[in-house]
Amino acid sequence: MPRSTRLPNALPWLLVSALVIALDQLTKLWALAALQPAGMPHPVIPGFLNWTLAFNTGAAFSFLAQSGGWQRWFFVVLAVAISVALVVWLARTARREWRTALPLALVIGGALGNLIDRLHASQVTDFIQVYYHDWYYPTFNVADCGISVGAVLLILFGLRPAKATL
Repeated sequence: MPRSTRLPNALPWLLVSALVIALDQLTKLWALAALQPAGMPHPVIPGFLNWTLAFNTGAAFSFLAQSGGWQRWFFVVLAVAISVALVVWLARTARREWRTALPLALVIGGALGNLIDRLHASQVTDFIQVYYHDWYYPTFNVADCGISVGAVLLILFGLRPAKATL
């Protein structure tokens, strides 16, 4: 397709990624300052939600957290590779294709938010703890929300393609 007839790409959606990164880093700074000592729950919605400072050297659900340190660089490389691939996908996506662009931007922002932690502190700061009675979901952060919501939206939007417009 000649350059003059190409639709604008979805790279401006990276502003959503920047917003996720900013919210993630600001909330982590707040958590580090306000939620000491680590591991002590601060009830927000009793019986459901606590702010609880935690640190994770692994991935989701502390996967590989006790692996001796090599996992830090593995997850750094993985986050960079995935982010680059998703930015390329975004560059090849039409700007109006929000059902693809929004989820990609959320995942990129989340991946880079946690990448900043790994590079700066060799661990990811988590502080959102959801629980019910004796069941506790692993503590997470805003970046994790971006990754999870983005991934779920990609799946949902992929299962239900947009209606064709005439």
